[in-house]
Amino acid sequence: MNKQAPTMEQAQEMLQKYYGYPDFREGQKKIVHSLLDGRDTLGIMPTGGGKSICYQVPALLMPGLTLVVSPLISLMKDQVDALTTAGIAAAYINSTLSGKEANERLRAARRGDLKLLYVAPERLELDWFREEMAAMDISCVAVDEAHCVSQWGHDFRTSYLAVAPFVESLPRRPILAGFTATATPEVMEDMLRLLRLRQPEVFVTGLGRDNLAMSVLRGENKREFVLDYTARHTHQPGIIYAATRKEVDDLYQRLLGAGIAAGRYHAGMSDQERADSQEAFLYDDIRVIVATNAFGMGIDKSNVRYVIHYNMPKNMEAYVQEAGRAGRDGEPSECILLFSAQDIMTQKFLIEQNPQDSDRKANEYRKLQQMIDYCYTTRCLRTAQLEYFGETHGAKDCGICSSCTDERELVDMTVDAQKIFSCIHRMRERFGVALVASVLKGSRNQKVVQYGFDRLPTHGAMSSRTEKEITEIINVLISEGYLALSEGQYPVVRLQPLAAEVLRGQRAVEQRVARPTVTSGASSGRSRRYRDDSPSAVNETVFEQLRLIRRELAGREHVPSYVIFNDATLREMSVVCPQTENEMLNIKGVGEVKYRKYGKPFLNFFQNEL
Repeated sequence: MNKQAPTMEQAQEMLQKYYGYPDFREGQKKIVHSLLDGRDTLGIMPTGGGKSICYQVPALLMPGLTLVVSPLISLMKDQVDALTTAGIAAAYINSTLSGKEANERLRAARRGDLKLLYVAPERLELDWFREEMAAMDISCVAVDEAHCVSQWGHDFRTSYLAVAPFVESLPRRPILAGFTATATPEVMEDMLRLLRLRQPEVFVTGLGRDNLAMSVLRGENKREFVLDYTARHTHQPGIIYAATRKEVDDLYQRLLGAGIAAGRYHAGMSDQERADSQEAFLYDDIRVIVATNAFGMGIDKSNVRYVIHYNMPKNMEAYVQEAGRAGRDGEPSECILLFSAQDIMTQKFLIEQNPQDSDRKANEYRKLQQMIDYCYTTRCLRTAQLEYFGETHGAKDCGICSSCTDERELVDMTVDAQKIFSCIHRMRERFGVALVASVLKGSRNQKVVQYGFDRLPTHGAMSSRTEKEITEIINVLISEGYLALSEGQYPVVRLQPLAAEVLRGQRAVEQRVARPTVTSGASSGRSRRYRDDSPSAVNETVFEQLRLIRRELAGREHVPSYVIFNDATLREMSVVCPQTENEMLNIKGVGEVKYRKYGKPFLNFFQNEL
């Protein structure tokens, strides 16, 4: 019997056969090689970067079973649907199954009929389940969303702490692999320590995704923008995230009123309502879904073309994960964050409503301020994200985000900055942004008079501007490192070393301001930045016909359309127009198994209809 470790050549054969791709992406290749080599591994890859392939392909080549720890029921179902559609023996065990169904799947695993078994982390704490697993040949335990093990992560789940004890309780310790899309250095340290990875290989694939155009828009009429944008993109699937259930319901009703096929998703709906809404979105029965952040972690829909955040999220980890649900198939997609000052108050309210210890609350406020800084930065948004996650090496401006494409005029703001810094200094760096703005405006409200700030030389120094404009400038200066805010619910604004250089005349401050235009709002020239995404008329027509074929097959198989072939695969078909089996198999995403199951109707279309 051959005991040699599987090779990368064999892994590549599996990738082509079952997934239809000729080669791994660079980040995937290193992780697959590490696992085939028998090493504990931690992989940090962007959403849509192909994390699941990193443990699914080794599972096909390793003896025995790969146990996958996955946090959500819907995520398990999506993954298993995709695997079984591709001809890979996989199953899940969760609370949706009867005892009889769960036992049947366990028996299949014992017989060696399964290569992958998906379970929730809570199941690892059950004695009977541990006994069942101890009797099986488990070659690898793959932990999806591994950041959940860290209390400093944005989705901490105590059940993830059961992973390491479970692995060590097995008669023979399997390879342990953790995967996540977002991890700050402190979260990465927690994953290594709390999962108890042994001499692990750690791979961090750059979070920047070239196909995502990131935008932050301030001062928009949010409702008008969303209605206008969705009306112009009715042929594209999209997700709109809102901070509260009330906002989700309001937007949902407005979209329906505008004749847009929309769904909604939040915790105030029944389980059945949520399931129906999610399924309608997955199956393309509706094109846009309005949701709280409870939606999305459990779906693997590859053709989401845009994600709009109606409100600022609570932290960068949540934002990157939610925005990253766009363009998982590698096609150009947009991530738009609509920001207003009210978003800050909403997030602070949510932090205060959540019972937690003082250290964790202080951490939440710190992360919130970093998110606010992102919303005000004038630097490349992708670079700002990479720096947040400690990926500063070789970072280049993306050229497609709202900062990189900003055509507003660059204006010298040094004098205004000096006035602001001087005012903060004279107020002894003991007050918040709002009061500083009131003093600079020249307000004589109760607090200004009470502290005697109406007698300061800087009182009224910026009287020609509104308090809102002054506040905006201060927030930009905070995001650019001239000022800093203390942590907590009521932060105090303080000077940083860069501000001292400006006050001494050693550094200039420049900001972009809008040029006068004849139009404004969501239909202004600024919105023309957003991609129209229309190939040639012939290809678009072919693409739509291919989608209809795919939809019919998906209905017959009772799986979402993208499980058959994703949009990127259909687009390549529409360009190549394959006439033979070999030409079909050369298209990315058309593996041998999928071709045998689904390829003929598409090939017949090209041979007979074109």
